[in-house]
Amino acid sequence: RSQLLLFLGMYSTGSSLSCKWIVKDPGDKMCQFSLHNKQALGLLDMMITNTTKDAEIEHNVAFPNRLYRKTSKATAEDKLAFTVQILEKLFALFEEDHSSASWEENTVENFLNIVNKQAEELRSCVSSLSFVFGYSAEAWETIRNITKDHLSQCGFLVNSLGNAH
Repeated sequence: RSQLLLFLGMYSTGSSLSCKWIVKDPGDKMCQFSLHNKQALGLLDMMITNTTKDAEIEHNVAFPNRLYRKTSKATAEDKLAFTVQILEKLFALFEEDHSSASWEENTVENFLNIVNKQAEELRSCVSSLSFVFGYSAEAWETIRNITKDHLSQCGFLVNSLGNAH
């Protein structure tokens, strides 16, 4: 849930891009992105089941706060491109076989539709050059550093398996 909450803070960064999806119309309480984001968060809340509601689930995976802090200093276009990629990865993740979660299929489908809509609309706000030619040098340095951190953490995880057996 906290992952998607961070997106709420990112919608205002694109107003300079003249993107209607992230600009609040006069008289509206929130922009379209925020409205859809709120709906997606609500659907995630609905997906909790009786079997997981009271479960003691350890959160061993740290949220990449540093990545979001660095991205918050990027250009508006890079922020939107980053958000599009996150939404696309979320879509792919939840599209996987989740039958063991016993979620209501209709709720998952609605969630996927909203996440896909957000990604499509934000993608249209970003210059196609950002996706073809890539991010700025600063953004690539951030990506490189975070990739290094992820690979290091993966190494620690795999190495810990040798100690457990």
